[in-house]
Amino acid sequence: MNIRIAPLPASFLRRVREDGLDDQGQPVRRMQAEGGEPCRDVLRRAEPGEELILASFSPFAKEGPYREFGPVFVLAQPSGDDVTREAFPVNGYFRERLVLRAYDDRESIRDAALVTGDEAVAALTRLLAHDETAFVHARFPVYGCFACRIDRD
Repeated sequence: MNIRIAPLPASFLRRVREDGLDDQGQPVRRMQAEGGEPCRDVLRRAEPGEELILASFSPFAKEGPYREFGPVFVLAQPSGDDVTREAFPVNGYFRERLVLRAYDDRESIRDAALVTGDEAVAALTRLLAHDETAFVHARFPVYGCFACRIDRD
């Protein structure tokens, strides 16, 4: 399966890091990591003591009923981390379960699955096999927070 994990938009990262404003125009929260916070910019869990930003983010480009905003953690400073974007994150970014939501070109949900990490690749392959699927969002199930966008490569 050829996939690409979309990076967070550079404009969003610049705005939260330099201007201190999130996608809703609100001030971001800066904090020290306790350790384990999912950092969306580097697709890994934070180490204790790392400086983080908590900000509201919308992974959608279009207006519509499915457009939503939610909290994301990012590193407060750009990192030199080597981020693999050609494979599903299996480095502990996802823990026990995750939600996969398939969206069409109008950014409407067309299918979804609640899976374990071991089931994720098979479920993702099934969701992306449909021509109507434009992209898939992975989410953390307990809080429902956006984890990453997966596109066909």
